[in-house]
Amino acid sequence: MRVISFNFNKISAERLSNKAENVKINSNVNIIEIKETKTDFLKSKGLLNVKFDYSLNYDPDFAKLAFSGDILFSIEPEKIKEILKEWQNKKMPKDFKILLFNFILQKTSLKALQLEEDTNLPPHFNLPSLKFEEPKK
Repeated sequence: MRVISFNFNKISAERLSNKAENVKINSNVNIIEIKETKTDFLKSKGLLNVKFDYSLNYDPDFAKLAFSGDILFSIEPEKIKEILKEWQNKKMPKDFKILLFNFILQKTSLKALQLEEDTNLPPHFNLPSLKFEEPKK
């Protein structure tokens, strides 16, 4: 299973307030559609197109970030059948779901950090930092 392409179709950042007290950040990944597709450049393997939405909501009503996109996977035809069969019930095989969600989070988190910096929002996860400790006596 390989990722062939990743595209954002929508990127949105909106700051709703300047009052940043007790902000709680909620994230949500929503898989909109999974379907088999064809292309001229890869005929030997099956292709699976996944449409997704990802959102970060800074509550209470502080800010919102939203992303929509498509991911194209090259997958063995047998695996495509398995994925599509489960998708009829809005479910996915565990290994595919983990790969898919990790990939979406990786791509969107980088873009979200950039937008958070641009709009002066707190990052949606803790960034690494150094702390000074007094030497023990």
